[in-house]
Amino acid sequence: GDWDFWSDWKDRRLWVTVTPIVLVTFPAAVQYFLWERFRLPWGATVCVLALLFGEWVNRYFNFWGWTYFPVNFVFPAILTPGAILLDTFLMLSGSYLFTAIIGSMAWGLIFYPGNWPIIAPIHVPVEYNGMLMSVADIQGYNYVRTGTPEYIRMVEKGTLRTFGKDVAP
Repeated sequence: GDWDFWSDWKDRRLWVTVTPIVLVTFPAAVQYFLWERFRLPWGATVCVLALLFGEWVNRYFNFWGWTYFPVNFVFPAILTPGAILLDTFLMLSGSYLFTAIIGSMAWGLIFYPGNWPIIAPIHVPVEYNGMLMSVADIQGYNYVRTGTPEYIRMVEKGTLRTFGKDVAP
């Protein structure tokens, strides 16, 4: 979804939760095929590397090549640590059930920490026009996107955001 496209949305709840849940299905399917047919324990990693290659081609040519969005604004999520864990759990246990329960839990739990090195610099707080916001939010304000739900930005402005819960009306 849009949560994986834009760096100013990469700190939201939906990117952290929805993205790993949705993306675990493709590596799991390739992992099953390669393990069942050939006993190769690196199906998820191969799938994720192919997916990331396609994502980078898409982001480079479509977002930068056509619309000139900076690449550091539209980079894809890093999925490699989770795929390595998923393959490791299948290789060590040999059990699909164990891999589905424990491996997919590890996939989801390592997703956000695995992306910290790339998203940390854009979440540095800065003062901009008298407001405290992150570098990613400044990018979101300066690079206007079509179809962006601007009401999200308006609601989250100022003190309307509560501590650890949903946006307060």
